[in-house]
Amino acid sequence: MNQGHILGITTADASPLYEVYQWGLKVIKAIQTIENPLLTVIMQILTQGGSLYGYIPVILFMLWCVDEKQGLRLGMLILVSTWVNGTCKTLLKQPRPYSLDPSVGRGFEPTYGIPSGHAQMALTFWIPLALWIGKTLLWIGAILITLVIGFTRLYLGLHFPTDILGGWLLGGIILGVYYLTQGVMEKVLAVGGTRFRMISVALVALGMNALSKDPRLGGLFLGFGTGYTLMRCRFPFSAQAPIRGKKPGLFVLGARYVLGIVGAVLIYQGIATALSLGLGLYELGRFLQYGAVGFWVSAGAPWLFLRLRLGAGSPSGEPGS
Repeated sequence: MNQGHILGITTADASPLYEVYQWGLKVIKAIQTIENPLLTVIMQILTQGGSLYGYIPVILFMLWCVDEKQGLRLGMLILVSTWVNGTCKTLLKQPRPYSLDPSVGRGFEPTYGIPSGHAQMALTFWIPLALWIGKTLLWIGAILITLVIGFTRLYLGLHFPTDILGGWLLGGIILGVYYLTQGVMEKVLAVGGTRFRMISVALVALGMNALSKDPRLGGLFLGFGTGYTLMRCRFPFSAQAPIRGKKPGLFVLGARYVLGIVGAVLIYQGIATALSLGLGLYELGRFLQYGAVGFWVSAGAPWLFLRLRLGAGSPSGEPGS
């Protein structure tokens, strides 16, 4: 891959951008002086845990077993954050370190570099979680995890230091906008009613698809948002509501989680199999595939929990909330 094409400059060009990347390579090489096989394996495991797929199981557990409202908020926040990150990467089209110097690469990513999705995701996941729980120990853990995830990306040569800083900056902006507008948005959606919420979710999903070539996040957002709205309106499920006068125990919570995951996998694989048959309209199929999974997660699984008496309705008596 031609370096001049990636950066928009030549190696002879002493532009600030070129100098920044050269400085970044020096930082990465300095970090890699502590490299050893065991540490590399640990870094690879930690960095995988900091991906979107590492956070999804936690969000599902929150939604089904802890607090469905907080699970929805965190899920929506992570989906929007992921979409914003991917859109910025596509617009900026900046390289990864191993594109300029293959010797630093300890892995591969199919996307562009800045902003770092792992750094951004760590911030937009762990900080809201720490704010919600409000425990000092979790705050310390959230900060440490965010720093460690950023370090793994440098160690593996997957990001420049500026990519990490860009991810943290973008994550901070997203959190700032979210917390400044959260109260107003929730009041407007509450006043608007079910139909207004459905239309709002559909419009956001449409916008996500219009500005991105990847239909998955838009589909997931649509299914997740409309499913939750339908659930709250038609069969309100509460993750912690007493079942026959008793708080849900470990068996009940475990059964919910397993059933929910199995259902999501079956839906995903079933539609994936249909798409593999070459029935046409692949992009639309991917949109519907992720939309169906999102709908199952927020509506189908809670409905099943209620039918199997593994869950109960909202004790607040606010089906439209």
